[in-house]
Amino acid sequence: MPNNIVSFSEATINQRGKSILKNVSFDVSEGSFVFLIGRTGSGKSSLIKTIYGDLELVGGVGNVAGYDLTRLKSKQIPNLRRELGVVFQDFKLLPDRTIDDNLKFVLKSTGWKNKKEIADRIDKVLKMVGITLNKNKYPFELSGGEQQRVAIARALLNEPKLIIADEPTGNLDPQTSQEIMQLFKSLHEKGMTLLMATHDYQMIVKFPGKIFKCENGKVFEVIAKT
Repeated sequence: MPNNIVSFSEATINQRGKSILKNVSFDVSEGSFVFLIGRTGSGKSSLIKTIYGDLELVGGVGNVAGYDLTRLKSKQIPNLRRELGVVFQDFKLLPDRTIDDNLKFVLKSTGWKNKKEIADRIDKVLKMVGITLNKNKYPFELSGGEQQRVAIARALLNEPKLIIADEPTGNLDPQTSQEIMQLFKSLHEKGMTLLMATHDYQMIVKFPGKIFKCENGKVFEVIAKT
Protein backbone atom coordinates (compact mmCIF):
# COMPACT_ATOMS: atom_id res chain seq x y z
CA MET A 1 0.00 0.00 0.00
CA PRO A 2 1.29 3.50 -0.81
CA ASN A 3 2.26 5.80 2.03
CA ASN A 4 0.41 9.05 2.67
CA ILE A 5 2.59 12.07 1.90
CA VAL A 6 -0.09 14.34 3.40
CA SER A 7 -2.35 13.21 6.22
CA PHE A 8 -4.77 15.34 8.27
CA SER A 9 -7.11 14.06 10.94
CA GLU A 10 -9.75 16.26 12.60
CA ALA A 11 -7.53 19.27 11.87
CA THR A 12 -8.50 22.91 12.33
CA ILE A 13 -7.20 25.41 9.76
CA ASN A 14 -7.08 29.06 10.86
CA GLN A 15 -6.33 32.21 8.90
CA ARG A 16 -5.72 35.46 10.81
CA GLY A 17 -7.14 33.99 13.99
CA LYS A 18 -10.38 32.93 12.33
CA SER A 19 -11.32 29.29 11.86
CA ILE A 20 -11.57 28.60 8.09
CA LEU A 21 -11.88 24.79 8.06
CA LYS A 22 -12.81 22.41 10.88
CA ASN A 23 -12.50 18.64 11.42
CA VAL A 24 -10.38 18.22 8.29
CA SER A 25 -9.55 14.58 7.57
CA PHE A 26 -7.73 14.42 4.27
CA ASP A 27 -4.95 12.27 2.77
CA VAL A 28 -2.73 12.45 -0.30
CA SER A 29 -1.12 9.09 -0.97
CA GLU A 30 2.15 8.52 -2.80
CA GLY A 31 1.71 8.57 -6.59
CA SER A 32 -1.81 10.02 -6.51
CA PHE A 33 -3.30 13.03 -8.34
CA VAL A 34 -5.61 14.90 -5.97
CA PHE A 35 -7.78 17.89 -6.83
CA LEU A 36 -8.86 20.38 -4.18
CA ILE A 37 -11.88 22.29 -5.40
CA GLY A 38 -14.15 24.98 -4.01
CA ARG A 39 -15.09 28.58 -4.50
CA THR A 40 -12.73 31.47 -3.86
CA GLY A 41 -12.58 31.97 -0.10
CA SER A 42 -13.64 28.40 0.70
CA GLY A 43 -10.31 27.57 2.37
CA LYS A 44 -8.34 25.85 -0.42
CA SER A 45 -5.36 28.20 -0.21
CA SER A 46 -5.40 28.15 3.60
CA LEU A 47 -5.22 24.36 3.57
CA ILE A 48 -2.34 24.47 1.07
CA LYS A 49 -0.49 27.08 3.14
CA THR A 50 -0.83 24.82 6.17
CA ILE A 51 0.65 21.93 4.18
CA TYR A 52 3.79 23.89 3.30
CA GLY A 53 4.17 25.45 6.74
CA ASP A 54 3.01 28.98 5.98
CA LEU A 55 0.08 28.67 8.41
CA GLU A 56 0.32 26.99 11.79
CA LEU A 57 -1.88 23.95 12.40
CA VAL A 58 -3.93 24.93 15.45
CA GLY A 59 -5.88 21.76 16.18
CA GLY A 60 -6.03 18.08 15.29
CA VAL A 61 -3.29 16.08 13.61
CA GLY A 62 -1.32 16.85 10.46
CA ASN A 63 1.66 15.15 8.88
CA VAL A 64 3.41 16.19 5.65
CA ALA A 65 6.39 14.31 4.18
CA GLY A 66 7.18 12.87 7.61
CA TYR A 67 6.93 16.21 9.45
CA ASP A 68 4.43 16.49 12.32
CA LEU A 69 2.77 19.87 11.71
CA THR A 70 1.58 20.15 15.31
CA ARG A 71 5.22 20.16 16.46
CA LEU A 72 6.78 21.95 13.50
CA LYS A 73 9.46 24.43 14.57
CA SER A 74 10.17 27.47 12.41
CA LYS A 75 13.74 26.22 11.76
CA GLN A 76 12.28 22.98 10.29
CA ILE A 77 10.10 24.77 7.72
CA PRO A 78 12.89 25.11 5.08
CA ASN A 79 13.55 21.35 5.37
CA LEU A 80 9.84 20.59 4.97
CA ARG A 81 9.64 22.82 1.91
CA ARG A 82 12.57 21.01 0.28
CA GLU A 83 10.33 17.95 0.18
CA LEU A 84 7.65 19.94 -1.67
CA GLY A 85 7.48 21.75 -4.99
CA VAL A 86 4.96 24.60 -5.04
CA VAL A 87 3.51 26.16 -8.20
CA PHE A 88 1.52 29.39 -7.87
CA GLN A 89 -1.11 31.05 -10.03
CA ASP A 90 1.05 34.16 -10.54
CA PHE A 91 4.28 32.19 -11.22
CA LYS A 92 6.35 34.08 -8.59
CA LEU A 93 9.46 34.16 -10.77
CA LEU A 94 12.09 36.75 -9.81
CA PRO A 95 11.58 39.48 -12.46
CA ASP A 96 15.13 40.83 -12.37
CA ARG A 97 16.76 37.43 -13.02
CA THR A 98 16.98 35.26 -16.12
CA ILE A 99 15.34 31.83 -16.34
CA ASP A 100 18.74 30.30 -15.59
CA ASP A 101 19.35 32.56 -12.58
CA ASN A 102 15.84 31.95 -11.22
CA LEU A 103 16.57 28.22 -11.13
CA LYS A 104 20.16 28.60 -9.92
CA PHE A 105 18.91 30.73 -7.02
CA VAL A 106 16.71 27.86 -5.76
CA LEU A 107 19.44 25.24 -6.07
CA LYS A 108 22.12 27.37 -4.39
CA SER A 109 19.77 28.32 -1.55
CA THR A 110 19.05 24.64 -0.93
CA GLY A 111 22.69 23.64 -0.69
CA TRP A 112 23.83 22.83 -4.25
CA LYS A 113 27.41 23.97 -4.91
CA ASN A 114 28.86 22.10 -7.91
CA LYS A 115 28.45 24.29 -11.03
CA LYS A 116 28.21 21.38 -13.46
CA GLU A 117 25.63 19.54 -11.32
CA ILE A 118 23.59 22.75 -11.07
CA ALA A 119 23.72 23.31 -14.85
CA ASP A 120 22.84 19.66 -15.56
CA ARG A 121 19.88 19.71 -13.17
CA ILE A 122 18.53 22.94 -14.69
CA ASP A 123 18.79 21.48 -18.20
CA LYS A 124 17.04 18.31 -17.05
CA VAL A 125 14.03 20.03 -15.45
CA LEU A 126 13.61 22.46 -18.37
CA LYS A 127 13.54 19.47 -20.71
CA MET A 128 10.96 17.75 -18.46
CA VAL A 129 8.58 20.71 -18.83
CA GLY A 130 9.18 21.19 -22.56
CA ILE A 131 11.12 24.46 -22.37
CA THR A 132 13.62 24.94 -25.20
CA LEU A 133 13.98 28.71 -24.83
CA ASN A 134 17.16 30.66 -24.38
CA LYS A 135 17.84 30.39 -20.63
CA ASN A 136 19.15 33.96 -20.58
CA LYS A 137 15.70 35.39 -21.25
CA TYR A 138 13.89 37.23 -18.46
CA PRO A 139 10.37 36.34 -17.25
CA PHE A 140 8.84 39.45 -18.91
CA GLU A 141 10.09 38.13 -22.28
CA LEU A 142 8.04 34.93 -21.89
CA SER A 143 4.36 34.18 -22.44
CA GLY A 144 2.20 33.22 -19.45
CA GLY A 145 2.37 29.56 -20.41
CA GLU A 146 6.16 29.68 -20.72
CA GLN A 147 6.46 31.40 -17.34
CA GLN A 148 4.30 28.70 -15.75
CA ARG A 149 6.44 25.96 -17.33
CA VAL A 150 9.54 27.59 -15.83
CA ALA A 151 7.73 27.79 -12.48
CA ILE A 152 6.93 24.06 -12.71
CA ALA A 153 10.58 23.36 -13.60
CA ARG A 154 11.59 25.31 -10.49
CA ALA A 155 9.22 23.19 -8.39
CA LEU A 156 10.88 20.01 -9.73
CA LEU A 157 14.48 21.02 -9.02
CA ASN A 158 14.96 19.18 -5.73
CA GLU A 159 12.97 16.09 -6.74
CA PRO A 160 10.11 16.78 -4.31
CA LYS A 161 7.91 14.11 -2.79
CA LEU A 162 4.86 16.23 -3.62
CA ILE A 163 4.04 18.92 -6.19
CA ILE A 164 1.47 21.42 -4.89
CA ALA A 165 -0.19 23.57 -7.55
CA ASP A 166 -2.38 26.43 -6.32
CA GLU A 167 -4.68 27.52 -9.18
CA PRO A 168 -1.86 26.93 -11.71
CA THR A 169 -4.02 27.78 -14.73
CA GLY A 170 -5.80 30.76 -13.14
CA ASN A 171 -3.92 33.37 -15.20
CA LEU A 172 -3.82 31.43 -18.47
CA ASP A 173 -6.07 31.26 -21.52
CA PRO A 174 -8.04 28.01 -22.12
CA GLN A 175 -5.63 26.57 -24.72
CA THR A 176 -2.55 27.22 -22.58
CA SER A 177 -4.40 25.86 -19.53
CA GLN A 178 -4.97 22.58 -21.39
CA GLU A 179 -1.26 22.37 -22.27
CA ILE A 180 -0.22 22.99 -18.67
CA MET A 181 -2.68 20.35 -17.45
CA GLN A 182 -1.27 17.87 -19.98
CA LEU A 183 2.17 18.62 -18.55
CA PHE A 184 0.96 17.89 -15.01
CA LYS A 185 -0.67 14.69 -16.26
CA SER A 186 2.59 13.55 -17.87
CA LEU A 187 4.49 14.27 -14.63
CA HIS A 188 1.94 12.21 -12.72
CA GLU A 189 2.33 9.36 -15.21
CA LYS A 190 6.06 9.39 -14.41
CA GLY A 191 5.15 8.63 -10.79
CA MET A 192 4.94 12.09 -9.24
CA THR A 193 2.41 12.93 -6.55
CA LEU A 194 0.31 16.01 -7.25
CA LEU A 195 -2.12 18.10 -5.23
CA MET A 196 -3.88 20.76 -7.28
CA ALA A 197 -6.24 23.46 -6.03
CA THR A 198 -8.55 24.73 -8.75
CA HIS A 199 -11.98 26.19 -9.33
CA ASP A 200 -11.90 25.15 -13.00
CA TYR A 201 -14.29 22.20 -13.02
CA GLN A 202 -13.70 21.57 -16.74
CA MET A 203 -10.16 20.50 -15.88
CA ILE A 204 -11.35 17.90 -13.43
CA VAL A 205 -13.62 16.28 -15.99
CA LYS A 206 -10.77 15.96 -18.48
CA PHE A 207 -8.05 15.00 -15.99
CA PRO A 208 -9.63 12.62 -13.50
CA GLY A 209 -8.10 12.24 -10.06
CA LYS A 210 -9.29 12.02 -6.48
CA ILE A 211 -11.40 15.10 -5.65
CA PHE A 212 -11.83 16.88 -2.32
CA LYS A 213 -14.09 19.90 -1.94
CA CYS A 214 -13.83 22.81 0.51
CA GLU A 215 -17.29 24.13 1.35
CA ASN A 216 -18.96 25.65 4.41
CA GLY A 217 -15.88 25.16 6.58
CA LYS A 218 -15.52 21.47 5.74
CA VAL A 219 -13.45 19.29 3.41
CA PHE A 220 -15.10 16.21 1.90
CA GLU A 221 -14.39 13.79 -0.91
CA VAL A 222 -16.44 14.12 -4.09
CA ILE A 223 -17.08 11.05 -6.18
CA ALA A 224 -16.77 12.13 -9.81
CA LYS A 225 -19.49 11.03 -12.25
CA THR A 226 -18.10 8.76 -14.92
